[in-house]
Amino acid sequence: MNRWVMLALGVNAHASVTLGLFGLPLVMPEILRHFGVSLPVGGVIGNAPAFGILLALVAWGALADRHGERLVLGTGVGLAALLFAAVALVEQAWAVVALLALAGAAGSAAMVGGGRIVLRWFEPPERGVAMGLRQVSFTLGMAIGAFALPPVARAYGLPGVMLVCAGASLVAAVLAALFLAEPPHDLSASGAAPKGSPYRQPALWRVHATSALHAVPQVVVSTYGVSCLVNLYDWDSVAAGQLFGVAAIGGAVVRIAVGRWSDRTGLRMRPLLLITLVTLVVLALLVAGTLGGTWLGPVMIAAAAVMTVAGNGLAYLAAGELAGPGWAGRVLGTHNTVQNSVSLVVTPLAGALMDGTGMWAGFAAGLACALLSLPVIPFRGERP
Repeated sequence: MNRWVMLALGVNAHASVTLGLFGLPLVMPEILRHFGVSLPVGGVIGNAPAFGILLALVAWGALADRHGERLVLGTGVGLAALLFAAVALVEQAWAVVALLALAGAAGSAAMVGGGRIVLRWFEPPERGVAMGLRQVSFTLGMAIGAFALPPVARAYGLPGVMLVCAGASLVAAVLAALFLAEPPHDLSASGAAPKGSPYRQPALWRVHATSALHAVPQVVVSTYGVSCLVNLYDWDSVAAGQLFGVAAIGGAVVRIAVGRWSDRTGLRMRPLLLITLVTLVVLALLVAGTLGGTWLGPVMIAAAAVMTVAGNGLAYLAAGELAGPGWAGRVLGTHNTVQNSVSLVVTPLAGALMDGTGMWAGFAAGLACALLSLPVIPFRGERP
């Protein structure tokens, strides 16, 4: 079957489950109202799926390496749908956190399986665009969530939000289980993967570390951006969500363009370095805008929502190519585990920092981590 159809199935599965795994901060005002909690606690609830994602990604990667994407996506995303539906039926915050963590463990299958589809169905000269399209699944899911979830939260509360997440995931799981297939032949590797463990390469460790540092501004902006617009700038929560929806669409366009750029140059890390430099400028302006409470703040929040995710596909693809086909699932699982470990730590710390000091302080922490990533990016010696 056509490789683009396989990619579309992977994108659909990841985008659909993204609503529940990462879209809940878009309804942060409703979470705070529903449970009557502070911003840091609300951040933990909204990012509770990350607890499960952290524990399950490598296991899903190993399972995908052994049994393929069809089993992994159909089973994992289907279980996530059932768990999202269960969240709609409970009221206690601890039970919601537990169920969302389990949903994260199940739904994280899409984060690994979708990446393996690119590495197994596409040749290296096409992978940048293909991975850009695959990474659009996250921004597509967030865009849909930004436009759909705040109005649903206003009309039907948090239970309505969770039922929407459950329905989207269930449809995607059924499609993946029915139509995903194995590639008709083995594709060539990137030429970078050695025999034995790929972790003998320092470059792979540096790619993981780069993504860990880049995850900090991404988590701060995506988790607390809506709350910043509502609390600091008195925006309506639906309008704030729509801003992130537009930014997500912009992020999708940028990811595809970056992937095409990467394919044309044959490089992954040098484009990532340039993206990081642009992101630093955006974050610096965001800190200035929110510190002064000026119009620059909302503009730069939108720009940061685009730029902080623009390079994710390059790092993810580089990790998979360094791993080689035999290790791709496990390495991609590890890569995402690193990012979600950072998310778990950063979410409450950034919430507490912003509560105690101001919104600008959380964005400043993200700026500092992006700056620290510059010497870590393994761009020297990279060959097309």
